Amino acid sequence: MESHYPFALPPLPYPYDALEPDIDAKTLCFHHDKHFAAYVDNLNKLLEPYPSYHSWSLEQLCQNWRDLPDEIRQGVRNNAGGVFNHDLYFRTLRTLPPSAPQPPLDGAVRRVFGGTDGLKTALKSAALSVFGSGWACLCTDKDGNLSIQKVANQDTVLPLTPLLCCDVWEHAYYLQYQNRRGDYFDAWWRLIDWPQVSEHYARILQSRPPIP
Repeated sequence: MESHYPFALPPLPYPYDALEPDIDAKTLCFHHDKHFAAYVDNLNKLLEPYPSYHSWSLEQLCQNWRDLPDEIRQGVRNNAGGVFNHDLYFRTLRTLPPSAPQPPLDGAVRRVFGGTDGLKTALKSAALSVFGSGWACLCTDKDGNLSIQKVANQDTVLPLTPLLCCDVWEHAYYLQYQNRRGDYFDAWWRLIDWPQVSEHYARILQSRPPIP
């Protein structure tokens, strides 16, 4: 993503049919080209008349929306969060074959969840328990401590760092899975780009300040 206004829709990192049969081309096209694009466009429209906020990063907008003027505060909260969450969602999916967590993430997953199956169970439980629209996320703090967080609507888990975000808004799955959120979660899980997620986690650990 651009570091500040004006934001632009990142291209989909793979063809529309690349994730079939787990996520079909029609769902992916609507999700990326319509819904994600709408969050980007709406965020830019909200910020355009307010040049004093054009230098704010996407993360600043997501975390500091309470400091914005009343007339754009809620809109920026909704749309900046939508941009942030969707950007990670599409970047952490990959075409088959399935992959698995790699060091050091795999070790952290074993310590906290007992292994990949335990992580899947915990994350799926969070995804299914989101009431209405929202996200279920695997997160880390700056010290590498993993946790599962769920947020409503387009809120974000910041200042935690999300490693994975499962979109449980109906637009992410209803065309293909109707109300079967659990089946959609299983399909999403099969598509996770674990090498990329593992690399992101390793970079976070490497950036920690040295222990005195």
